[in-house]
Amino acid sequence: MNTADLLGLPVTVPSTALFTDHYELTMLQAALQAGTAERRSVFEVFTRRLPEGRRYGVVAGTGRVLDAVQNFRFDKAVLEFLRRRGVVDEPTLQWLADYRFRGGIWGYPEGEVYFPGSPILRVEGTFAEAVLLETVVLSILNHDSAVAAAASRMAVAAGGRPLIEMGARRTHELAAVAASRAAYVGGFSSTSDLAAGFRYGIPTVGTSAHAFTLLHDSERDAFTAQIESLGRGTTLLVDTFDVAEAVRAAVDLAGPELGAVRIDSGDLLLVAHRVRQQLDDLGAKGTKIVVTSDLDEYAIASLAAAPVDAYGVGTQLVTGSGHPTCSMVYKLVARSESAGPEAPLLPVAKKSLGGKISIGGRKWAARRLDENGVAEAEVVGTGPVAPELADRQLLVELVRGGEILGRETLDTIRDRHTAARAGLPISAIQLSKGEPVLPTEYA
Repeated sequence: MNTADLLGLPVTVPSTALFTDHYELTMLQAALQAGTAERRSVFEVFTRRLPEGRRYGVVAGTGRVLDAVQNFRFDKAVLEFLRRRGVVDEPTLQWLADYRFRGGIWGYPEGEVYFPGSPILRVEGTFAEAVLLETVVLSILNHDSAVAAAASRMAVAAGGRPLIEMGARRTHELAAVAASRAAYVGGFSSTSDLAAGFRYGIPTVGTSAHAFTLLHDSERDAFTAQIESLGRGTTLLVDTFDVAEAVRAAVDLAGPELGAVRIDSGDLLLVAHRVRQQLDDLGAKGTKIVVTSDLDEYAIASLAAAPVDAYGVGTQLVTGSGHPTCSMVYKLVARSESAGPEAPLLPVAKKSLGGKISIGGRKWAARRLDENGVAEAEVVGTGPVAPELADRQLLVELVRGGEILGRETLDTIRDRHTAARAGLPISAIQLSKGEPVLPTEYA
């Protein structure tokens, strides 16, 4: 349930049925005609590799996937669109009119880390009901996991200092809300995006931009107006003209109770040191320093020794810091020879050139630990689970018989990610490029 629901506010929940590709509906039509649409099927989401140089991935977007599955309905307007375009025939439209996902979904709990081959999500049902979910599931997981992975790396680089998500103006307006949620999962503490605050309850922050300073006849006039409106604990932007003069004016007007100053340009390392010294000399030892200006994890790490109290990150975060997708795929790995719940499942797998190979069979996954309790391998299998791994299995039940089971609070998910990352070998938090920190073993 989102925050708007909790507040009793009206929320329009649109159908997610058209967040799909044309060929999923034409496959459905052909399977209905062939009599194979009702065969039990198992689809799995996984990635064959992590983005180059990344040591681990972060599962994010699962809660949004559950919302999308719940709202995957073909209402009259959607059906009429499909009819008008001639996408599928009338019998298929009649089948879609009654569509409800009544199968089961298992997956890595949101916030968990993953590796190449990890069965991040497993969707089970008839072919007809499961195949339609491919595009929307991948759209959500690929985007949100990419942002969460970037956020996680930035959180490591920040070393416990607060991170503010500020990327709404650098991406699609709806993607911005999803990115705020994913960033919070990955370790960010707040967002500038009010829509994300409204929908997901993420803390929101913000004070002023350069335009506010330029609006007034002088920088002092702008600072005065902001302090009188927002109080002495506000954050003043000090790099519109001359930083040293701005800091002097800010403390003169707000006194040592000034909350923070923000620096948005220049050599941040050098300027932060100079501003800290100036603030201390002026008696504003409690005033914090916030830096922004197109930061990524490497820039944040380079500021580790600087007297910076918080970071605001935009473009690099919402674009996955150079990797805006996780290359996750949704593949059929098992299906029955006939319809009916008792028909045995047969493993199936794609075999093609170029490394696009998948492994057939419904899979389980477990994380093996070494003698010190640190993860040493991601074990993926299709047969019996080894006894020593029985209590280390990763997949949890999210949907049963079409009913959503796996809803969690964002804080629960966020805490899970922190714990999962802490359970990896120490090399996982290195920002230098390298191989996945855990090997994937197949059993």
